[in-house]
Amino acid sequence: MLRRVREHKMGIGAQFAARYKLNRLVYFERFEDIRNAIEREKQIKGLLRIKKIALIVSVDPEWKDLSEEWSARHQFQPGPAST
Repeated sequence: MLRRVREHKMGIGAQFAARYKLNRLVYFERFEDIRNAIEREKQIKGLLRIKKIALIVSVDPEWKDLSEEWSARHQFQPGPAST
């Protein structure tokens, strides 16, 4: 999952995400079995947009990037230049 998130943020690996500049992870589910994950993805893709939005808001009401904490900088790693 980390690899896919990184690819989306870099604009590679998924043409749809790159075309529409989708780089924020606002919802995800974990599965042990890939077949269950694929089935759930199909279910979600079949939902109406309003239902998808409700699903996202149920776990991430502010639409924050849930992957931001996954790549936290080390305390000695340089941060962005301050102005």
